[in-house]
Amino acid sequence: MPEHTEIVRVTAWVRGRVQGVGFRWWTRARALELGLVGWARNTEDGRVEVVAEGSREACVKLLDLLRGCDTPGRVDGVVERWSEVRGGLGGFLER
Repeated sequence: MPEHTEIVRVTAWVRGRVQGVGFRWWTRARALELGLVGWARNTEDGRVEVVAEGSREACVKLLDLLRGCDTPGRVDGVVERWSEVRGGLGGFLER
């Protein structure tokens, strides 16, 4: 990555019909295409939590994809939180 690229961490909570429809697998594929590391997991309340680290540009693109119309299932909303990179992540996992 170029030296001027800002590396960030974004956590997103995706609500809708996103469990049991391949949403985590789809998210993993998109994140890997964008060069991001992190994970996606189902939460007990029916949402999917996505944590991604990488360039701000790639994280914004992932959020746009999560909010787009081509996701598996149905996304009713995405809430995001930006934070500093914590590191220690390798690849992108479905948890």
